[in-house]
Amino acid sequence: MKSLKVIKIGGNVIDNPESLHQFIADFAILEGPKILVHGGGKIATKLAEDLGIKSKMVEGRRITDGESLKVVTMVYAGLINKNIVAGLQSENCNAIGLSGADGNLIHAKRRPLKELFSKEKNETISVDYGFVGDLDESSIDHQGLRKLLEAGFTPVFSAITHDGKGQLLNTNADTIASAISISMSEDYEASLIFCFEKAGVLMDVEDEDSVIRSIDPHYYNELKRQGIINDGMIPKLDNAFEALNKGLKEVCIGKADALPGLNNGNFGTRLIST
Repeated sequence: MKSLKVIKIGGNVIDNPESLHQFIADFAILEGPKILVHGGGKIATKLAEDLGIKSKMVEGRRITDGESLKVVTMVYAGLINKNIVAGLQSENCNAIGLSGADGNLIHAKRRPLKELFSKEKNETISVDYGFVGDLDESSIDHQGLRKLLEAGFTPVFSAITHDGKGQLLNTNADTIASAISISMSEDYEASLIFCFEKAGVLMDVEDEDSVIRSIDPHYYNELKRQGIINDGMIPKLDNAFEALNKGLKEVCIGKADALPGLNNGNFGTRLIST
């Protein structure tokens, strides 16, 4: 089986032109088949503000209404996606920019109403997330993606999907990257790489040099018990280990500027199933 890298970058890279330029150069020279998934950063928020479109939040969760969807589609699938593709082409990486609607490669379902407890109202409320798309086991067309890879293309996905009925949807980029990597593990030894603001999972959150190089499920539970891993990192790592249980080779978490270390096993934290 060939190896495949699925790499996700977020706003901390996209919002910094120098960081994005360096990431593009580093990504372009990674050997073998690869897929890039990107989030949106602050550009969409700024454009929405300029257009007088206010962000809507319910219990800390963002709502994508019709006007917000127009903005994120323009920015994610348009401006950001095509700038990344153009940058990769300048580095001789034959990238193709995609949303989930292109080639019907990612078929999402609109998120249903969800019941949440409102601290403000002190009662359970129904929340409509608007045009937010969720994925399931059948969402990714791995055969279509494999054809693009075999044709020599490097797919670059924005966080825009569709429901197959003509409706675009806004989907979490981490979720897209995870779903793609799990689906592609049928045909490849797939690795999922998250590039974010930390050097990896840290033994001491104040010390960037305290990266834990490898974590298996037993060690993960011990780190949680000791309180070394807590709060915001737990959902990300829970999802990573769930992906490993579904056939991934590995999940890696580290800083974008350390990406060249993937070639020698010196990139951030490596999560393994055993």
